[in-house]
Amino acid sequence: MNHFQEIAGNIDIMPLLLAVKRRPELWEKDTFLRDYNQGVPFGCMKTIFLRWPVIEDGSTMSEEDVKAYLTSDRQHESVDHPEYKILTEARPLVMNLMHYVGGERLGRVMINKLEPGGSITPHADTPAHADYYSRFHLVLQSTPGVVFRAGDEETYMKTGFWYWFNNKEVHTVINNSADDRIHMIVDIRTSR
Repeated sequence: MNHFQEIAGNIDIMPLLLAVKRRPELWEKDTFLRDYNQGVPFGCMKTIFLRWPVIEDGSTMSEEDVKAYLTSDRQHESVDHPEYKILTEARPLVMNLMHYVGGERLGRVMINKLEPGGSITPHADTPAHADYYSRFHLVLQSTPGVVFRAGDEETYMKTGFWYWFNNKEVHTVINNSADDRIHMIVDIRTSR
């Protein structure tokens, strides 16, 4: 496979998964991706942001300002959100991955949930961001029936495994299972 790579398995995800399940209010705290003007791909998804870029107010920016922002390093600078301190179980998992892949810079970290019957419609991530960071998924909960497609490839990601994923490709996720699909997504700058 060219767009997916299993990189580590048998990760103890249970402490983080239980912490997330004990704090259901965190899913509704920030609806940025669901409400984003490109929100169609993410309309069914709920997200807990642990690290995310400082959001620019696009309504006051000119078209040139938006283009400049999307081609600058500012879009790559993420900051810790309060949820990163609430879900303390996430930090060791993220830092262990940083060490494992020789990470040089930590970017976005989020936990996404896709309920049964939900989908993330086909899209590719912002090219400058996808070129700058490598994207990794830690599967906190998934069951057969969840399909992840990128380009002409399709995979099922197993619970308790880290995967590298090529988010430059057009990709989609369909949850045809009876359970929530919950992934922690981590962007790391590596030496490549």
